[in-house]
Amino acid sequence: MRPVSVWQWSLWGLLLCLLCSSCLGSPSPSTAPEKRAGSQGLRFRLAGFPRKPFEGRVEIQRAGEWGTICDDDFTLQAAHVLCRELGFTEATGWTHSAKYGPGTGRIWLDNLSCSGTEQSVTECASRGWGNSDCTHDEDAGVICKDERLPGFSDSNVIEVEHHLQVEEVRIRPAVGRGRRPLPATEGLVEVRLPDGWSQVCDKGWSAHNSHVVCGMLGFPSEKRVNVAFYRPVIKLKAKPKPRVGRGPIKRLLAQRQQHSFGLHGVACVGTEAHLSLCSLEFYRANDTTRCPGGGPAVVSCVPSPLYAASSGQKKQQSKPQGEARVRLKGGAHPGEGRVEVLKAGTWGTVCDRKWDLQAASVVCRELGFGSAREALSGARMGQGMGAIHLSEVRCSGQEPSLWKCPHRNITAEDCSHSQDAGVRCNLPYTGVETKIRLSGGRSRHEGRVEVQTGGPGSLRWGLICGDDWGTLEAMVACRQLGLGYANHGLQETWYWDSGNVTEVVMSGVHCTGTELSLDQCAHHGTHVACKRTGSHFTAGVICSETASDLLLHSALVQESAYIEDRPLHMLYCAAEENCLASSARSADWPYGHRRLLRFSSQIHNLGRADFRPKAGRHSWVWHECHGHYHSMDIFTHYDILTPNGTKVAEGHKASFCLEDTECQEDVSKRYECANFGEQGITVGCWDLYRHDIDCQWIDITDVKPGNYVLQVVINPNFEVAESDFTNNAMKCNCKYDGHRIWVHNCHIGDAFSEEANRRFERYPGQTSNQII
Repeated sequence: MRPVSVWQWSLWGLLLCLLCSSCLGSPSPSTAPEKRAGSQGLRFRLAGFPRKPFEGRVEIQRAGEWGTICDDDFTLQAAHVLCRELGFTEATGWTHSAKYGPGTGRIWLDNLSCSGTEQSVTECASRGWGNSDCTHDEDAGVICKDERLPGFSDSNVIEVEHHLQVEEVRIRPAVGRGRRPLPATEGLVEVRLPDGWSQVCDKGWSAHNSHVVCGMLGFPSEKRVNVAFYRPVIKLKAKPKPRVGRGPIKRLLAQRQQHSFGLHGVACVGTEAHLSLCSLEFYRANDTTRCPGGGPAVVSCVPSPLYAASSGQKKQQSKPQGEARVRLKGGAHPGEGRVEVLKAGTWGTVCDRKWDLQAASVVCRELGFGSAREALSGARMGQGMGAIHLSEVRCSGQEPSLWKCPHRNITAEDCSHSQDAGVRCNLPYTGVETKIRLSGGRSRHEGRVEVQTGGPGSLRWGLICGDDWGTLEAMVACRQLGLGYANHGLQETWYWDSGNVTEVVMSGVHCTGTELSLDQCAHHGTHVACKRTGSHFTAGVICSETASDLLLHSALVQESAYIEDRPLHMLYCAAEENCLASSARSADWPYGHRRLLRFSSQIHNLGRADFRPKAGRHSWVWHECHGHYHSMDIFTHYDILTPNGTKVAEGHKASFCLEDTECQEDVSKRYECANFGEQGITVGCWDLYRHDIDCQWIDITDVKPGNYVLQVVINPNFEVAESDFTNNAMKCNCKYDGHRIWVHNCHIGDAFSEEANRRFERYPGQTSNQII
């Protein structure tokens, strides 16, 4: 038998040690904490401020070094993967431009591209670890759903040390609390800390501090306040007789004794979007002496005219201002939307390159809101159309207008509308959402509308009469509820139980669609008059966070307009569909002709939801003559107006068929008319009605030579809800000499700047028959 060498026994022993949990009675080495599959020794944490425990700047530890992720090409799908790495079920959003402050160290990942299904961030595509051309001003953050993965072991998740943070700020009026109208504009500053609400020591308090606080509370500016009123020094023993008004002062003194200071040494520059971004100090739990020789910080904020009326303040005489050069479009709530700027009479968007909270705050304050809560990129509020006027806007935060900020003019290659910038602004708290509610619906987004009426001691809930209740009224109701847009405004609510509320307390409601609450709409007041009685004939709504937004391509109308004399024998179908002037009924059919102004219309959906007909396909009307279904009674109005607005010719176009004629590169068609298909216009697509199809005209046979306005209005009866109805109308200058027609200066209705309107009115053809 061949002897076995010692080294052979050693190998067998080593194998046995590896296969067994113990070797020769020795305990096995302790195993490392279990890592998630694919994490490969990486550690993750959320950092930055101000933030909550489930949001923050994403930081990754690799090879013992902490670093960040660049926001280039970052998407919600990448946020989903990172939130799961952090132990949360999913992401609800993500941030860019170092919203939670710039990090330090390496930037580990750039151009991160995930599908959202990866088990680890290492499975996502990127430029490679440590390969980046970004700065920490572009650090990405995530907002995770506050729900942990079941059984998640967070040994690879390191939370940054929890420093004290200012989570929220409020004003507490010193007198008249509960009786003063909202929003509160003056009072003691209170901050919410982890252990509750505390006041701020006013030693060293400056106007810059007040500016930041007022911005957080939704006010564009601040004013000086009489601090002595809040800290009276009164020797009550020296006054033998009580004075009128002494009660409130005594209450103020009592409040002074109850001050609970949590913050001091606040020193803001004035450009910060949040108090946490200022230099400040927190009192420690063992500090027995707080704010010696000082008192609570007090601010007095100045609301914009939109909110001044609700707070009962007298409107101050403001200096005459020029026309607005900045606006927000596409937002579901007040104070949010895609940023659009006016340049040379034309509205355009802003590219999101280097877009940050400072620039967003300048926009918000310019529009009469407070500072910005979020600076949005990647067309989060929908894509615009037309020009992109600005790029790489760099604001300090002190500028009175976005146009005063350094910026770079855009070129065609620089940016696309998929990079349109947006904002969410801080708004004053008005409490309007507490005066309205929905009942009986299947979800919180639908139901019968109930409003609160009456004064103190006699408040009651009641219903709204359904007479004349429509889309515009429903839009205001959904806005007041904080539920976004209205999908439908219902005049009958048979299938929703009204519960114990049966009294109708409001009728005759008529809104323009821009109001912040139903109280601002016209209505009958205390006199309720309803044609149909009963709780089933009351107003209801179905709300949605998204909506479509139709926009006509005005340049195509101008380019394609021409006159055609069309024989009557070719117009029988058009006459059947009421597409000719009324005088056509008395014409000598089939002899003669009608003079038609023809043009093409290309209707884009720039919203965040598909445009769908209000009526279901079961109620669409088949028209044998043209061989198609009508899904809407009226889709567009075509009118010829005199310069003073008198209508001299009109045409209406039933929706022959709503379909996706063409779409943007990354969008697929969803709607097609063939074979009784579904009708609609997808977001990012457009429906083209060519000039050579029936009813794509205005019958101008009876129009005399002269100077006119061509007007086209989409969705004129507001049958389908949109996020913005102000851009549904287009106007053009029009000169007709009896044989030829000239159409020019076509603009979307709300795109008429003051200067453009003046040019429009001065058009020589309106006062002279000279052909230009």
